[in-house]
Parts: sequence; C-alpha cells; structure tokens
Amino acid sequence: MPQYKLTYFDIRGLGEGARVLFNYAGVPFEDMRIKHEEWSSLKPKMPYEQVPVLEVDGVQIAQSSAIYRYLGRQFNLVPKCPVEEALVDAVFDAHKDFFVKILQYILIIEGYRSDGDKDKLLKEVVIPARDLYFKFLTNHLSKTDGTHLIGKEVAWADLVIADQLFVFANMIPGMFDNFPKVKSFVDHIHQLPKIKKYFDERKPASF
Repeated sequence: MPQYKLTYFDIRGLGEGARVLFNYAGVPFEDMRIKHEEWSSLKPKMPYEQVPVLEVDGVQIAQSSAIYRYLGRQFNLVPKCPVEEALVDAVFDAHKDFFVKILQYILIIEGYRSDGDKDKLLKEVVIPARDLYFKFLTNHLSKTDGTHLIGKEVAWADLVIADQLFVFANMIPGMFDNFPKVKSFVDHIHQLPKIKKYFDERKPASF
C-alpha cells in the first residue's frame, strides 16, 4: 500500500475532502496539520506554493480537485462507466463554481476579510448562487434514488460535496430551505457508518 501524507492547515477548508475520503475508505494516512506561522517556511517547498498537498510515496500532488480525483480512483469511488465518471467530474466542477461565488462571503463570516457587507453579499450573491446550484443538484438527485448524484453508487464527489455543504449550512441561514432533496442527500451521506464515525470524532470547526 502506498504511504500517504496530507499537508494542510488545521482547518477543514480544501483539505477536509481528502480526510473524508481516507476515512471513508479506511486507509491510513499521515495528517500533517500545519500552523499558520509555519507556512512561510513551508510555502516554497510546495508545488504552486499552495496547500493541500498529498504525498504518495514521496511524490507531491497539489490542487484539491486533483487530490480528490486521485483518491477516488485509488479507493474505487468512481463509476465504471467513463461517461458517468465524466459526469461526476462535471458535477464537482459545478460545485467549485458555487464555492468561488460564495467565497468572499465565507471569508468575511470567518473573519479572514472585512472588505464587504455580508448581509448584502448574502442577499445579492450567495442566495442566487445557491438557488442556481441547488437546482442543478436537485435535477441530478431526481434521476437517482436521491442518495447520490450520478450513476448507481456513491462516488468521491458525493462525499466531498455533502461535507462541504454541511459546513456551508453553518454559515448560510436557511441554506436548504425549499431544497428538500439536497438536504436529504447531505443527511444521508452523513449517516453512512464510516462517515458518521469520522464526523462524530473530528474536532469542532466552522470552516
């Protein structure tokens, strides 16, 4: 088995998706959680000077989506059909689009930025972005049994998306209002035994 080492800050953010996948698959890994004061010395050693970074037998893989997709393939969390695999990639890319749209709001809520009116952003940016994205998710869920987005089985993107939506719901008031299929999907993923065990044991964090 490869030796895995994940480097990220001691927050959920973009590193948590990989942690979720490791725990769901039951695969051991070194979870290196760096402090912000350590980042300046570590930054030049990272590809693209960013984290998360996953080391596989010493080889560094950067960019969160590349890490998720790699782990999905390693842990058999991709559809066997190439078309469905592409659809899984597409739905996650749509999720990233949503994340980019609401990022300024999240950073203000979490205290990382102060250059914006969070109430105005919520009304004019976040809620319209939520409505559009959740419409897409509802459409996908209507074509399955509602417990996953694409195909017939849970894929890596289901796990990562559900966890990130759970986190966003703590920041966006009434995030699941009028979208019962999306809430049911997130709740279902969180009740999967391996996921529930990890979520019950992980340290509290808002983001």
